Amino acid sequence: MDVSFDAISEPVPTRVTSGLAKIGAVLKSRAWKGAGPAGVTPTQAQALELLRGRPASLGGLAALLGVSTATASTAVGTLVTKGLVVKEPGANKRSVTLRLTEAGEAVADRASEWPGFLSRAVENFDDAEQAAMLLLLVKLIRTLQLNGDIPPQRTCVTCRYFRPRVHEDPVNPHHCAYLDAPFGDRHLRLDCPEQADADAEQQQRAWERFTSATPA
Repeated sequence: MDVSFDAISEPVPTRVTSGLAKIGAVLKSRAWKGAGPAGVTPTQAQALELLRGRPASLGGLAALLGVSTATASTAVGTLVTKGLVVKEPGANKRSVTLRLTEAGEAVADRASEWPGFLSRAVENFDDAEQAAMLLLLVKLIRTLQLNGDIPPQRTCVTCRYFRPRVHEDPVNPHHCAYLDAPFGDRHLRLDCPEQADADAEQQQRAWERFTSATPA
């Protein structure tokens, strides 16, 4: 029998999406199981994780969580009551800055341990495969951001310090102006505490250069 797999197979994007959906369902289930022992909900645990990297305003935290300010306020209110987060004066009289307490740091550490099962699976891949997966995730996340499907993240590719493909070295082609050091795709960060958003024009130029095949 003459069979063409192109004819009988679903499009690759469809199958990739199906696989990601399956992983997403497991992550959602594990998030509840992992956050529960720490005494917080998954949303509260995620808020603690984000604040562990850098204090933020309520609006800034809501944006990172991808939820409304009201939803973020409810989560933060509970965390304040639990003594895990404190509110401090912000940049102006009408704003506040959210910061973890020592207890909040400890709970954030415990709550962040639950994705370990996924890390252990990725560790089965060789270094090149891990780096390739990270690069694809960076590109996927950035594309979803550009499409307005997920909130902005503290990634290298949107940072004002990111200088993509400025070095001839194929292993470390990029440059971080914050650290003044070259780095490679394997070093790309998805949540960098030193990240500072570049303006829209710089982000566009950096993205075009980052996705090009050769150094600038």
